[in-house]
Amino acid sequence: MTPQDLEQLIHTVLVQAAQAQEIALAAADIPTEIVVERPRNKEHGDWATNIAMRLAKPAGTNPRALAEVISQRLKAETGIKAVEVAGPGFINITLDAASAGELARTILTAGSEYGKNQSQAGKHVNLEFVSANPTGPIHLGGARWAAVGDTLARLLEASGAKVTREYYFNDHGAQIDRFARSLYARAKGEDAPEDGYGGQYIEDIASQVIADAKAAKEADPLTLPEAEATEVFRARGVELMFAEIKRKLAQFQVEFDVYFHEDHLHNNGAVAEAINRLRERGVIYEAEGATWLRSTEFGDDKDRVIIKSDGDAAYFAGDIAYYLNKRERGADQVVIMLGADHHGYIGRMYAMCAAFGDQPGDNLELLIGQLVNLMKDGQPLRMSKRAGTIVTLDDLVEAVGVDAARYALVRSSIDQGIDIDLDLLTSHSNDNPVYYVQYAHARTCNVSRNAAEHGVVKEAGFTPAALDHPADTQLLGALAQFPAMVAQAAQLREPHRVARYLENLAAAYHTWYAQCRVTPRANEEVEAGHVARLWLNDAVKQVLANGLQMLGVTAPERM
Repeated sequence: MTPQDLEQLIHTVLVQAAQAQEIALAAADIPTEIVVERPRNKEHGDWATNIAMRLAKPAGTNPRALAEVISQRLKAETGIKAVEVAGPGFINITLDAASAGELARTILTAGSEYGKNQSQAGKHVNLEFVSANPTGPIHLGGARWAAVGDTLARLLEASGAKVTREYYFNDHGAQIDRFARSLYARAKGEDAPEDGYGGQYIEDIASQVIADAKAAKEADPLTLPEAEATEVFRARGVELMFAEIKRKLAQFQVEFDVYFHEDHLHNNGAVAEAINRLRERGVIYEAEGATWLRSTEFGDDKDRVIIKSDGDAAYFAGDIAYYLNKRERGADQVVIMLGADHHGYIGRMYAMCAAFGDQPGDNLELLIGQLVNLMKDGQPLRMSKRAGTIVTLDDLVEAVGVDAARYALVRSSIDQGIDIDLDLLTSHSNDNPVYYVQYAHARTCNVSRNAAEHGVVKEAGFTPAALDHPADTQLLGALAQFPAMVAQAAQLREPHRVARYLENLAAAYHTWYAQCRVTPRANEEVEAGHVARLWLNDAVKQVLANGLQMLGVTAPERM
């Protein structure tokens, strides 16, 4: 019996109690969403629900009295071993071994589909993440968003949502001009401008621009007038840098559905169209020769300039046009992941959303991630893009590999800054979380191979009642929580819950492995318990693989 089966069963007995007039509620008033959770104390049973406490007031009774009615009906149901009313009205439920053990069959039947749900069905989410400026390699902050964003997209899809992964290509503005001047300067053998970019990658790209021109039998950019030369380095340099960014993201198992160019907004009239929409809503005014959004009406700390007095669009104008563009492309929810230095954007962006008549926090959601520090030998590695000492996604992957890098970047809440210990992530020890989880999966594979060699095969039949050891119960309970965890991680935008769940499941599996046998001892016959525990072992293997897949991390069969 899965938690979802138990929730449905509780709903059924409540409806039956209402129809029998044992409770003062109409059957139609019984909620369809009933939550069961694992008790913190395993002595309190397998599952617990607070439904009696939720319904007591509308039923005109006290929670314990209602809990007793529910308890008596549940006790008569097949698969229920014991039911106890505790405290102010909690209902603790213990399943019989056969009912609990059936979960292993459910998991193996579902395979890679186990854990998927429909909690986000019907939603179209436009998820924008990374969006690093094409003026340098992806730094650690961008790497964190790459891992977190891709995992969140996988979780949303596993929960039934349609997801568009989007990368906002900032190819408009002053930073691109500084990038072009930096390339031009390095090509001439000069230092980068004071406000420009440094580092070996600048010299590499500048050299490539010249080499490409030569290969195409075009004029050497250095022989052109400065303005023309700078434009060549801008156009070709941005193209080369962005191609490198896309290549590195693909190696990091991150692909995007849409690469949206900022220039597109300014060149096709999208900014003017967005301003006209807002003007029609009466939230645009002119003052001091500029065009303003009356954003204070929607909670911002001040009104915002959209078109400056010199006629140029303010940066915020692009944000407005881009949001409208996403909504018009069909997104119900626009989710944007931003770095720690973007806290000041929240007020104006949510005000803009409300100005369009949308709901901030629903139609538009901003996620702010905190900083990442890379540690080696107990000391932080510093980064500075302009100084040329940047610590990049490449540096992290080269040091620990894609699996460990993705796992380390995802396993902490985005609200927390993280220190990534390179020494820990390259160690083969239980203190290394990704090794701990991957080793658990490899161990399940090894158990399956050994079982086959000893004649223990699933085809011999499954006897779920044989899973009667306390360690079996604990492991089944951990497996049962996977679908609800996936749905919650998607809803709360908290991918780190997947990693933490997998670590807890790995711990439960390693404990079970030490206490329960899949293969018979010498001179023992293969019994139903051995086969049943092979089913359970393989169910753990499946859930570990499903969870690691959501993290974009491989599930090795040998380590």
